[in-house]
Amino acid sequence: MERTVTAVREEGLRCRVRAGAFDLVVDEPESVGGTDRGPQPTELFLASVASCFTLALSWSARKRDLDPSSIEVETTGIYDGPRFSTVRIVAKVGGLEAEEVATLVTAAERVCYVTNTLRRAPEIEIDWE
Repeated sequence: MERTVTAVREEGLRCRVRAGAFDLVVDEPESVGGTDRGPQPTELFLASVASCFTLALSWSARKRDLDPSSIEVETTGIYDGPRFSTVRIVAKVGGLEAEEVATLVTAAERVCYVTNTLRRAPEIEIDWE
């Protein structure tokens, strides 16, 4: 199984990303030559981590018949040159006991595709036409 996402440059540093049935605008701030009409690629990267971990927590809760009152995941990337040296995830789960939250976090770590990909970095192949 594989998944493909396509990005097409629209203007300047702005591009439109097609992901399944959805279109996303990705851009850079005006200070670096963008039009600031969408999130930056690094913000989408962090959003991918945060959203995947949120869904992994939600899925793990449902599988265990737990009903948290809220789930919020904050993800921060620490820059080190042209990469993040650290990605910090803070999971806030409301309405459950600490032991239940710990169980969910452990389960989410096992099933989150994005964090698992980061922990075991894939090979990157770049072709051009």
